[in-house]
Amino acid sequence: MATNFRRLLRAAALPFALLVLSGCHKTPESTAVPSPPEVGVAPLVRKDLRSVDDFNGRVEAIQSVDVRPRVSGYIDRIAYVEGSRVEAGDLLFVIDPRPYRDALNAARARLESARAASQLAQSRFARASKLIGNRFISKEDFDTSRAAVDQAAADVHASEAAMATASLNLAFTQVRAPVAGRAGRAALTVGNLARVDESLLTTVVSEDEMYVYFDCDEHSYLRYGNGSDHTATASVALANEEGFPRSARVDFLDNRLDPSTGTIRARAIVANPGHALTPGLFARVRFESGSPVMTRLVADRAVLTDQDRRYVYVVDGKGHAVRKDVVIGRVIGGMRVIESGLDDADKVIVSGAQKVFFSGMPVRAVPEGDGEDSRTRVASVPSGMDR
Repeated sequence: MATNFRRLLRAAALPFALLVLSGCHKTPESTAVPSPPEVGVAPLVRKDLRSVDDFNGRVEAIQSVDVRPRVSGYIDRIAYVEGSRVEAGDLLFVIDPRPYRDALNAARARLESARAASQLAQSRFARASKLIGNRFISKEDFDTSRAAVDQAAADVHASEAAMATASLNLAFTQVRAPVAGRAGRAALTVGNLARVDESLLTTVVSEDEMYVYFDCDEHSYLRYGNGSDHTATASVALANEEGFPRSARVDFLDNRLDPSTGTIRARAIVANPGHALTPGLFARVRFESGSPVMTRLVADRAVLTDQDRRYVYVVDGKGHAVRKDVVIGRVIGGMRVIESGLDDADKVIVSGAQKVFFSGMPVRAVPEGDGEDSRTRVASVPSGMDR
């Protein structure tokens, strides 16, 4: 009986002893330190590139004219098609010419009367000149006769001027296009009164070339040498155009920077052969310097985002991933321009950055071909071209 009891006791103690031994035993795997994650690094690419800045602007006509009447009168006829292209001198409106035609006839009659009076005064003066020699008339009568000639000549001149004014007013009843371009809608229709220099009849805007006004920021203004870089070029694109297909030239830079916005107004001239540009359109302007500058580039995928900040990870001399905030520029051939934040000797993590959880984390850096491949890609892209 005692023997059976001891056997049962030993059988019950055996699992407990195995449990204690398994809890106290430590495997080699549980004490091993995890190896640093592997990341791909590449050096910075340095290349001489021309500085490029993009701005937003608006298209304006080089010549924009508000057509107003030079004489008052009622609109008799509209002689153009609204919205059509007109040439300089084309007839646009006709103001009732009858009052001005009558005024011209009256001025012509006054001129003829003044000329007749002038001829009579000259004849009297000629007779007085003969009589004064024989003392048949007094000196006072002779002076009066000579003054009458001068007065008649002045009357002729005044009548000629009045007739010229009347003729000009009659010509002004035909309102013509002052410049070549596209005419707008007729602001007054037939039968309405047009008041001289007040009533707006229509507008005409030129189309062969256009202005594009844009605001340049202070840093760009200083970068381009206050407009002294005469080799700089500009190009323009509309909202629906890819790239910048239209060549332009900057012909104006304002003489004062607006301190409230930190910008200065600039203007470019762009050709408009197909008349696709019209005043008021939104336009994108790219300004490119003529002198290349040394530029640092990294693979675009290496740039990470933290809210409104951009940063990259670099591997320091101790094999740690260190975060560096950067200021980025445009993308060229898959490479991102780094304006500031990195040194030439930095090794940038271009792949595996998602394995880095904090700045200072140990990593195992493996060189990648992005540095050499990127030099090839950037070299194959024309300066200033974005991809």
